[in-house]
Amino acid sequence: MGLTLIRKSNSNRPKRNPKIALVLAGGAVSGGAFKVGGLKALDDYFTNRRITELDSYVGISAGSILAASLAAGVSPTEMIRVLEGTSKRLAQLRPVDFYKPNFREFVSRPAMFAYDLCTYLPSVVAHFATGLPGLSDALGPSLRRFVRKPNYTRAEALAMRLLDHISPEREIPALTNHFPSGFFDNASLERWLAKSLAKLSMPNDFQAFERKCGRSLYITACDLDTAERVIFGADENSEITISQAVQASSALPIFYKPARINGIDYIDGGVRYTANLDIAIEKGADLVICYNPFRPFLNRVDAEGGDGPYFADGRYLSDRGMKLVVNQAFRTLLHSRLELSIQRHVSGSEFQGDIVLLEPRESDANFFATNPLAFWKRSQSLEHGFESVRKTVEQNFDQLSRVFARYGLTMDRRVAAKRARRTREEQGWRKRGAPDADFSSSQELRLVGTKRA
Repeated sequence: MGLTLIRKSNSNRPKRNPKIALVLAGGAVSGGAFKVGGLKALDDYFTNRRITELDSYVGISAGSILAASLAAGVSPTEMIRVLEGTSKRLAQLRPVDFYKPNFREFVSRPAMFAYDLCTYLPSVVAHFATGLPGLSDALGPSLRRFVRKPNYTRAEALAMRLLDHISPEREIPALTNHFPSGFFDNASLERWLAKSLAKLSMPNDFQAFERKCGRSLYITACDLDTAERVIFGADENSEITISQAVQASSALPIFYKPARINGIDYIDGGVRYTANLDIAIEKGADLVICYNPFRPFLNRVDAEGGDGPYFADGRYLSDRGMKLVVNQAFRTLLHSRLELSIQRHVSGSEFQGDIVLLEPRESDANFFATNPLAFWKRSQSLEHGFESVRKTVEQNFDQLSRVFARYGLTMDRRVAAKRARRTREEQGWRKRGAPDADFSSSQELRLVGTKRA
């Protein structure tokens, strides 16, 4: 994992009554599983307070599902069981919950196109017939200019004048306007979360939820028609349910149709923000733990001899086709916005706490090559996220333990090792997973900030 510590606090003494926030960025299906595994590894180190017992949770896109679940008291261990179908508390998240086809629009929109096309053709004939009597007057000036001096520009003007006169007032039905607004419908995710909250005896209402569990939950989406960020929470927009907010936040454009709720079309919150660090900070968080699974891949490492490792068989990313080009561009866009957000908080004076940012390493070829929308890759992503975070924490244990201790979170390596062994045994990861002692590879650590605790 890539680890970034943003240090703005200026004291070694523990902070009184600190507020800790967990901010979860998107990640789609495999990225969400990657985060679940990583959160399990991080949670294993905490001895006095678990990852489900923080003060606030901020989620976006796939992170909104995890944020709502964690705030409701569902541990990462239980989330792994939910994904693998072994949970006794909650129903399994199935492929049909992610890939429910948008049947209604695939039927209704082609039918509407056929209707518009059939009604358009008679209007063409009718308008042409009514325009014939005045055709000579309409075309006369343009025709005379073209006859006097023929050229392309005057021919174009003559043709456009003819079309304006005889073409119908209605526009030609555009096929692109009748494409479905998304391949799939994520309403099934909303239903799964609503049923899960009911099984947990947790309210599906932001205000009642916060009163019962004592933790704040914030979920963001993007209003498609205004392009504005919408923040859902007990003290923000609470007009819809928690499960509906998750549906709105995870409506990935093109893949999912927009989530129309109470007359508003919502799309994935990641369209506006990569991670909502600002919400956690504005709500009073002193320590922000942020987990972002999307990061661009560093395909070439510059070396003195001009040689360096490439992503696949010594080739450029573009040699692998459009898929990897889009993948890299998408990750670069998301990560650059996150970097700008971090720099804003580093240079500003409002926030005087600390931020712990977890991301995949920029040379993690295995995760980069994983299809973000592949449900069948969840087991590999779970294990990869778990082992990546565990290695990173072990390599940087001293720095992390000091940061967390300032905010009342104690860490223990022996406890984490025991919990990790149990997890590997339960999931069958022992043979594939990295052994506890294998932390020799260098793990990326970046320190940012103007002060050091």
